[in-house]
Amino acid sequence: MSEVSLETIVSLAKRRGFVFPSSDIYGGLAGFYDYGPYGTQLAKNIRDLWWQHFVEKVPNIHGLDSAIIQNPKLWEASGHVAGFNDPLVDCKNCQARHRADHLAGVDSTDLKKLDELIKDKPCPKCGQKGHFTEARTYNMMMKTYVGPVEDNENVAYLRPETAGSIFTNFELVRETTRAKIPFGIAQIGKAFRNEISPRDFIFRTRELEQMEMQYFVDPKNETEEYENLRKFNWNFCIEAMGFDEANLQWHEHTEDERAHYARAAHDIQFKFPFGFKELWGTHNRSDFDLTAHGKASGKELNYFDPETEKSYVPFVMESSVGVGRIFLAALVDSYAEEDVEGEKRVVLRINPKLAPVNVAILPLMKKPELAGKAKEIYTMLNQSTNLRIEYDETGSIGKRYRRQDEIGTPKAVTVDFDTLENDDVTIRDRDTMEQKRVKITDLAKELSNDS
Repeated sequence: MSEVSLETIVSLAKRRGFVFPSSDIYGGLAGFYDYGPYGTQLAKNIRDLWWQHFVEKVPNIHGLDSAIIQNPKLWEASGHVAGFNDPLVDCKNCQARHRADHLAGVDSTDLKKLDELIKDKPCPKCGQKGHFTEARTYNMMMKTYVGPVEDNENVAYLRPETAGSIFTNFELVRETTRAKIPFGIAQIGKAFRNEISPRDFIFRTRELEQMEMQYFVDPKNETEEYENLRKFNWNFCIEAMGFDEANLQWHEHTEDERAHYARAAHDIQFKFPFGFKELWGTHNRSDFDLTAHGKASGKELNYFDPETEKSYVPFVMESSVGVGRIFLAALVDSYAEEDVEGEKRVVLRINPKLAPVNVAILPLMKKPELAGKAKEIYTMLNQSTNLRIEYDETGSIGKRYRRQDEIGTPKAVTVDFDTLENDDVTIRDRDTMEQKRVKITDLAKELSNDS
């Protein structure tokens, strides 16, 4: 991986249609982004890959798609209404608001400790030192109302995480699937957090998408199941996503960093342009969630073990990763710059399974006979393969190669005048730029084998 700045990634993402500022023509809105044509496909490919590995290929893990707005009692029982807080300070000089823990550079909610650590820090906006208010807590839940009357009786919240409804659906999923411990429930969906200071592009946003799996286990097996899940998450990053292992590391949460209910917590950190930061969380949530929701709802969320004929509250092993963060990691991990005959070539060496486009069909020139043959091949491949194929005839062939390199297209098929005579084409490899001639009759098989 080439060392790359965040500004370079942001520029590439907008220029090549991966990510746009939301409502860009109106100046955008902090903490919100729109995914463009290639970003939409890349995000879908990431979700599909995760779903295959965490649901479809794993026995006894079941999917869920719950509502974004839930009964507010759920968030009271989970502790979010009272405790989903970040430490907030204001700059007295410019009135800018900041997260105190970010200014201090520590993961802490101890307000007195944070006040001490930031007392001589400069304001990121105006540069003044020692001009912050005392740290105070700020709840990140996004509030709305259900029904025609906007009063306290009708308050609801946009969910701050997807895990909550997994716990409240525990018994329904168990009954309908006849699942036995251990089993998991997985969900992909939007969550909303009113961040004080969203930053670092799509790394920290106010609207995000999570991929979470909660695995319910016998408490006596908690250590073994937790370590198995950690290994599973790590292997997904290396083997499925194709990340360079040098860009990954583990961070174990200290007692101060862990949530009060967590018996263990580890993050897979990725080397983003702004340093190693959290990519993927693995947590032993103990029996906190099912106990809390059972108590609040008046319904016991126990599991009866038919072998021992005893009931217990299962422990929960959590796997949680944001689509935006792993999307950003994929761009950073695959980005490379090379010198080719005195010119800079930018290429995304992204996993071919994730690439927004698998194959580009390119007539050598915009001549009717070449374009016509290229479109025939495009149609043939669309009908005979499951490849994601793009046709492009605009600009010189060199510029079109560079464009496909920048969006990470693994293979480019060029239709030239020899094609009209010999019924063969040139396949160009993204990573090596090597080219070879292949008969059109063998093209579908050749490209499918490479993808």
